[in-house]
Amino acid sequence: MTDPVTRAAEVLKEHRASIDRLDAILVYTLGERFKHTQAVGKLKAEHDLPPSDPNREAAQIERLEDLAKEADLDPEFAKKFLNFIIAEVIQHHKLQQS
Repeated sequence: MTDPVTRAAEVLKEHRASIDRLDAILVYTLGERFKHTQAVGKLKAEHDLPPSDPNREAAQIERLEDLAKEADLDPEFAKKFLNFIIAEVIQHHKLQQS
């Protein structure tokens, strides 16, 4: 029989391995997302469209808040996270237009 401290260390190691895999998924997912937003920025720049779309941003925030609730994630955290991403995307779009 395994002692409780050894078992706890094994479980901790398993959780950390899962966290590491999920971090990798997040990074690669964000990389893929930014490839698409860069393409959108290029398209907007080519057609003299504004770098931000407040209606789309509001809809996306609402959608993400709903997804967060379904995923048992704090919707306020999800909103802050998306706002951060949107700000980065807009900054990239502004750079592409200059």
